Amino acid sequence: MGQKVNPIGYRLAVSRDWRSRWFASPKELPEFLHSDIKIRKYVKDKLRLAAVAKIVIERAWNSIRVTIHTARPGIVIGRKGTEIEKMTEEIGRMSGGKSVKIDIQEIKTPELDAQLVAENVALQMERRISFRRAMKKALQTTMDFGADGIKIRCAGRLGGAEISRAEWYREGKIPLHTLRVPIDYGFAEAHTTYGVIGVKCWICKKPELAAPAEKQEKQAPAEVAAAGN
Repeated sequence: MGQKVNPIGYRLAVSRDWRSRWFASPKELPEFLHSDIKIRKYVKDKLRLAAVAKIVIERAWNSIRVTIHTARPGIVIGRKGTEIEKMTEEIGRMSGGKSVKIDIQEIKTPELDAQLVAENVALQMERRISFRRAMKKALQTTMDFGADGIKIRCAGRLGGAEISRAEWYREGKIPLHTLRVPIDYGFAEAHTTYGVIGVKCWICKKPELAAPAEKQEKQAPAEVAAAGN
């Protein structure tokens, strides 16, 4: 049986960075960890239609900085910034009155973000579009935007079948064991009338396309450290 490993966790400190950036004593760690999970769940549920790819949480002494990576920043901000204000208040309440700052980073090409591609396929399946059609269309769109390779895997009661199964499609190259290759990974669930279908997506980006995002990820911790000092 194959021993699976999460492609993001596998590449941590090599080409990917942590999504929670803070240091805590053993006493504080469980509280911070559960607080991060709550914040992520709240933001993801509230911005279900805003194409949120990832949420980065940074902590410094008595403040929390939440960076939302989204393809639709207009929905996140809301009219005259009302949505941001509401979310800031709610997150502050959830984290015990700490000062909260929300940053928004726009994703210029959502077609090359594995999380958004997986969520798009899941959304189409919830709308009763054929899973094969949704997968093939996502494959074609991502390759047209200049990816080196893409693989999509769906598992569950596909097409409403009695017995669950998995099907996958791949185009281009996906070297999962080569750490220097920038591979993005995303997972989403489609809640259909006949059960939950899991959608996994791996995208191998061209090095020049992946470099700006990695540079951005590496710069952020340095900025936080400077703010803390």
